[in-house]
Amino acid sequence: MVSSVLVLWDVDHTLLQAGRVGSVIYELALREMFGRGLPPVTVSMAGRTDRAIAVDVLLAAGIPDPLGVMGTFQAIQALHAPALAEQIRAHGHVLPGVPEALAAVAAGRPGLRVVQSVLTGNLRAVADVKLSALGLTEHLDLDAGAYGAESEVRADLVPVARRNAAARYGAGFGGEATVLVGDTPLDVEAALATGARAVGVATGSFPLADLRAAGAHAVLPDLTDLPATLAAILP
Repeated sequence: MVSSVLVLWDVDHTLLQAGRVGSVIYELALREMFGRGLPPVTVSMAGRTDRAIAVDVLLAAGIPDPLGVMGTFQAIQALHAPALAEQIRAHGHVLPGVPEALAAVAAGRPGLRVVQSVLTGNLRAVADVKLSALGLTEHLDLDAGAYGAESEVRADLVPVARRNAAARYGAGFGGEATVLVGDTPLDVEAALATGARAVGVATGSFPLADLRAAGAHAVLPDLTDLPATLAAILP
């Protein structure tokens, strides 16, 4: 009997760096919808969903009812996302070891079917353009993942991805049959809150010690050591 595992990758600072695209997409939507630029207040983005980030950005920009305008605001962001591909190619880059890690995880192990997708705070359109522009879609089924428009709470995305993957592959991905790979304590927290396996990768702003302290089942300095990466993700 073949068992199945769903590996959900975070995008930013786990698979790639996209330059300033995150800020750009917010400024474009703010200018088009409200005629104003980004507020001077720094809004934390690490590990958070775009829905949560947008609430803070809109409030800081003086918009009194961010949830009331959220649908239109994110639709405008999604509309502008494809035009950012050239900027991502010019200023972004794939993180070390990522293409090889995706291919190795896709190959899996005997008797194990591996489904790879993303669990990201990005909107779907933004994730699509980042991954496509940097050539990382070959081993990812983006329809089996979950994206940042779903909720302000990252852990809420896990059951969404499980449902999407189950519908596509006819298998359940409960418990540690789902693996989250990410660079922040919030990625780890989302996995632990939903019974998934948590793999922390210290390629963002959080060191190995922070990811261990958050409770990750395994931690990696990066994805360049393929045997270590496979042992962490597919133990």
